[in-house]
Amino acid sequence: MKGLLKIAISLWLSTLAACSDVALNNPYVQNEDQGKVIYSSFSERPKHLDPAKAYSSNEYGIIAQVYESLFQYQYLKKPYQLEPLLASSMPTVNYFDAQGVQLGGSPAASDTAYSEYVLTIKDNIQFQPHPSFNLSLHKHLPDDWGGDSLYSLPQSSRVLTVDDFIYQIKRLADPQTQSPIVGLMSNYIVGFKEFSQTQAALIASKPQLDKVQRLQSVPMSGVKKINSTQFSIRIKGKYPQFINWLAMPFFSPMPWEADAFYNHPDLLSKNITLDWFPVGTGPYFLAENNPNRRMVLSKNPNFHVEYYPTEATEQLAKKGLLRDAGKRLPLSDKVIFSLEKESIPYWNKFLQGYYDASGISSDSFDQAVSFSPSGEVGLTDSMLERGIGLQTAVTTSSFYLGFNMLDKVVGGYSNKNKKLRHAISIAVDYEEYISIFQNGRGVAAQGIIPPEIFGHVEGEQGVNPVVYRWQNGPQRRSIDEAKKHLVDAGYTNGIDPATGESLVLYFDTMDSGPDSKARLNWLRKQLDKLNIDLVVRATDYNRFQQKMRSGNAQLYMWGWNADYPDPENFMFLLYGKNAKALHGGENASNYKNPRFDALFERMSSMENTPERQKIINKMVAITREDAPWLWGFHPKAFSLYHAWYTNANPNLMANNSTKYINIDPTLRRAYQSKWNKPVYWPLLLMAFVLLLLLLPAYRIYRRIENAKAL
Repeated sequence: MKGLLKIAISLWLSTLAACSDVALNNPYVQNEDQGKVIYSSFSERPKHLDPAKAYSSNEYGIIAQVYESLFQYQYLKKPYQLEPLLASSMPTVNYFDAQGVQLGGSPAASDTAYSEYVLTIKDNIQFQPHPSFNLSLHKHLPDDWGGDSLYSLPQSSRVLTVDDFIYQIKRLADPQTQSPIVGLMSNYIVGFKEFSQTQAALIASKPQLDKVQRLQSVPMSGVKKINSTQFSIRIKGKYPQFINWLAMPFFSPMPWEADAFYNHPDLLSKNITLDWFPVGTGPYFLAENNPNRRMVLSKNPNFHVEYYPTEATEQLAKKGLLRDAGKRLPLSDKVIFSLEKESIPYWNKFLQGYYDASGISSDSFDQAVSFSPSGEVGLTDSMLERGIGLQTAVTTSSFYLGFNMLDKVVGGYSNKNKKLRHAISIAVDYEEYISIFQNGRGVAAQGIIPPEIFGHVEGEQGVNPVVYRWQNGPQRRSIDEAKKHLVDAGYTNGIDPATGESLVLYFDTMDSGPDSKARLNWLRKQLDKLNIDLVVRATDYNRFQQKMRSGNAQLYMWGWNADYPDPENFMFLLYGKNAKALHGGENASNYKNPRFDALFERMSSMENTPERQKIINKMVAITREDAPWLWGFHPKAFSLYHAWYTNANPNLMANNSTKYINIDPTLRRAYQSKWNKPVYWPLLLMAFVLLLLLLPAYRIYRRIENAKAL
């Protein structure tokens, strides 16, 4: 009985001792939030962290903070502008004719056989500390190293050289790397394709040859070292967009030591590779990589001197984005990405202050966003009370429904074929789609080029006349007009004359998300307006890709995010020589129009001038008439951020924006304490009830003890 009493007293005292203002629901390690820490998440592990392979936004979220390119997009300016990063200046571009004679000024593309980019890098840039620079580890790892932490091995560093850029370009061409841009770069960089072929032959004939030796022993004719700080890249023809590629992680410098180090058998056996443990010069390094729990970026102690911008657009300056002007980057010390597979737990942790920023899922949209009677977007009172901010931006992306132009029914270029596509283009109401499935977060597309990209035209001049009329804004044409197109196509009332029944079309998809059934039912209803039956052929990713590569799909949905802010990066999706089924390119509809292709070849090598705009207008008009796509919509990104998370700017081209983010940890802790006050009264009540339950037993015990004493 004394034991029970001691337990009750101990429970009472421990409950009182636990009563403090410390949040008990904090999901992070205690005292880990010392300094300026950014808290974010990932829902699935990135597939690649090797910059030669990575090509998706979730991968760039990591590697663009670790690796740096020659150029970057200015963070606080629009239209998007490039500036030097690892380069000391913008490149010098020289032009040559077919005989190798240098041409003066800015010659016409027809006169230019080669363009040569002369690139100068900054002095004294250091790589992050890393075991790969300790050359003794390439042959032998310490016997007592258990493989738990790569950074428990002895580390070293060295200065960046032009050889690191040249080595990376060779890695892009190496067949073993399997870079997704090898085909594209083969069309541009002189000697790239030949180098790749030579490497393939060496791999086949000398498989025992060390990879580093194999790459270093063969020159690439179009890439040359000039001196210790300069090198040149020669490309075929005139291609002004090439500089945008030099701003992407693909062309980040790679030390040969990294390739050699990660080839160690002990590391390979533990799956420790360059594709999972990057080595760069960026503001952060990947300190922890546990795909089942979290990934941690820590400040690179060797990061070179770089400062927060001192200039911004007037709008961004008014929003306070110059408050840290001139401060040394990065402004935060660490970034912790935690695994969050579901949106609801992430959202709840954001509201509790344990994530700094958040998108808005459909489930949380009404809780976060309100619309004024005039249609202006704002935050709900509950969000405003928490000091949460909102940013919106139309993305440089297009989501579309495509027709396979090789298909006998929906493809082809006759007037009959076009009229069928026009009818469907009018019937599929993307304004309704945006309202239902995007919570209004999108803009119906009038053509292939998104807003903020040169060539996009706003207002009445930018409206697609096939689908819309202009009546104080774009108004979708009526179903009656769509049905007239259907009659012209030979399908009166949607009846296929070959069968005497409703026309049947087939939609191939790999959509398996939670809203997929509703989206597919919506699409069926759109074609029902024309008495057309839509049969959905759902499949997995690999099977879908195979259908697209072989040209066996009929209708499909796809999307494209801008690699760089130029119309060429969207127009090439309809360039005939990029047809997926014919040439393995990104033209998934296999569209081929000789007039469009000829204009594309002129436009792609031009600077942004009024003449280029006129050519783009002609190209857009051709594609609207041919209608290889239902142009779909450009998504609008909505993001929320807490008061302690500053300098957030939706620069859609700047993948390396983390270094600009500042954190006020004191303000964060104050809000977290306010929003996560521990509730102790249930514990106190339980302890009190337990004492009441024990009290009768204690009284009986005392009577027995007293009786024994008598």
